Amino acid sequence: MRGRTNNLTIGERVAWYRYRRGLSQEVLAGLIGRTADWLGKIENNRIELDRLSVIKSLAEVLDVALGDLLGEPGLLDWNGDSGTTTVPALRAALMNYRAFSSFSGGTKTEPSNIAVLKKEVGALWDAYQDSRFGYVTGRLPDLLHRAQAAADHHDGDDQDQARRLLGLAYQLAATQLTKLGESDLAWIAADRGLAAVRPTGDPLVTGSLFRSVGHALHATGRYTEAVGFIEDAASYLEPHLKYATPALLSVYGTLFLSGSMAAARANDATTTRTFLAAADHAAGQLGADANHLWTAFGPTNVAIHRVATAAELGDLQVAIDLGPRVNTAGLPMERRVRHALEVARAYSSWNRVDDAQTVIFDAEQMAPEQVRHHFLSRQLALTWIRRQRGKPSAELVGLAQRLRVLD
Repeated sequence: MRGRTNNLTIGERVAWYRYRRGLSQEVLAGLIGRTADWLGKIENNRIELDRLSVIKSLAEVLDVALGDLLGEPGLLDWNGDSGTTTVPALRAALMNYRAFSSFSGGTKTEPSNIAVLKKEVGALWDAYQDSRFGYVTGRLPDLLHRAQAAADHHDGDDQDQARRLLGLAYQLAATQLTKLGESDLAWIAADRGLAAVRPTGDPLVTGSLFRSVGHALHATGRYTEAVGFIEDAASYLEPHLKYATPALLSVYGTLFLSGSMAAARANDATTTRTFLAAADHAAGQLGADANHLWTAFGPTNVAIHRVATAAELGDLQVAIDLGPRVNTAGLPMERRVRHALEVARAYSSWNRVDDAQTVIFDAEQMAPEQVRHHFLSRQLALTWIRRQRGKPSAELVGLAQRLRVLD
């Protein structure tokens, strides 16, 4: 479906798939416990459809993937960072059968020195947190090949270290692919990462990869399963917390942040509050914002998730009251821009469209690739244009064109 519905809002995609399924507005609305009047307003862009729990319900009834209604995945542009090698090359790397140990003897990739590999993994994670999506995607295939070769070549402590680094490379692949809407590939990457680190018995890297598994479940709309998974993952880490390092504490706390989003998207307000409280407690123990193992974990990230979960639960009052007051200046770019999108959503829902557009324009200046690849920015831009009674502003049309939702 890539490209066929790029210029449609989510509501318009619902109408498009509803027509393909031969359903009336009355029937589809009834199947999700809503009224035909509500659905008509959704399809005509009179009501914003941005809560993933509602979008997931519609996707299930229409028998389409969540990404079909969100308009994902989007095509990753070629640029100076990416070159002309993007997702297909990463897909090929993930589906390389030689990644399985029984076939690894035939690989001709030169194994990397552990110190060099560690530096390269760290550099790509840093680039991801700078929202350089094309750069990361273009360089991950080679990194995965060389990390696998190192894990196959080395032995003893060096092999364990290589396996940890391979796991972190797979985690980065899963995280990046989730951002690009490639949820099925993200699941493969997360699964491969866990398989790579399992022989090491390292709770820190294993716990970090658990976060990617949770995100992959989110991306496919399996919110209830994600909540259960986070509970199991936290239980796995708890025995190791007695003398937890700041890194392990950050990984543990970040699990609950991921879980809080899953619970909110499952419309489970009680579990959302429980997970946020657990994350807040871990952030209090950490004492300040940090970025151990690229978690960006601390009190500010907890506040960001309070805003995001409130929006997912439909509590726009909390989102609009708290969102603009959260100071994200000390966090990595990826976190700052993700929060900006939530603030824009809250402003738009309260009909403060000028404020929402200002936030989006500023976010795009900071991280154009990230803004383009998030459904919220695409949805907001198209909805604003559809609601214009006169000719939309040149600035708004330019934004929609850059986001590839308007010709």
